[in-house]
Amino acid sequence: MRDRIYVHVIWTTRDRQPTIDPRVAAFLARYLTAVARQERTGVHALGIVRTHVHLLLQLHPTTSISRLMQRLKGGSSVLANREGHAGTRPLRWAKGYDIESVSPRLLGAVRAYVLGQARHHPEEAIAGWDPTTPGWAPTTETAVEPRLIAAESGDSATCHSE
Repeated sequence: MRDRIYVHVIWTTRDRQPTIDPRVAAFLARYLTAVARQERTGVHALGIVRTHVHLLLQLHPTTSISRLMQRLKGGSSVLANREGHAGTRPLRWAKGYDIESVSPRLLGAVRAYVLGQARHHPEEAIAGWDPTTPGWAPTTETAVEPRLIAAESGDSATCHSE
């Protein structure tokens, strides 16, 4: 039986600051899809604007949502800042996230909504970044394979992009 657990996840930058530029968006596209794959989660769509991120995910029944979100949000900000992807404006996320279940019948509509974030928020669109460009594919198969390292906090893990 095929797992059909779909969710739409959204989170914002701290204070809704427009800190996501094309370089950060490209890093996030690679990083988020690679971490999702490590957590047995498929990425069906990714929408990024300057102040927030949307993901349409397919979860494995054993996926820990809290661990997944800690790695997606916490890991991405740590690495974006540490490895210089964020430039002079540090990438910081607001506390929390919104997560909603998605019916398999509504996948097409939700996918279109997630991919259409630049149209929904034209004032927050990232010039020069398109989620359909080469280098990001809306599947669980991506070219990026981050290295897992032990986090300072104990049993959780973070990823380093190559």
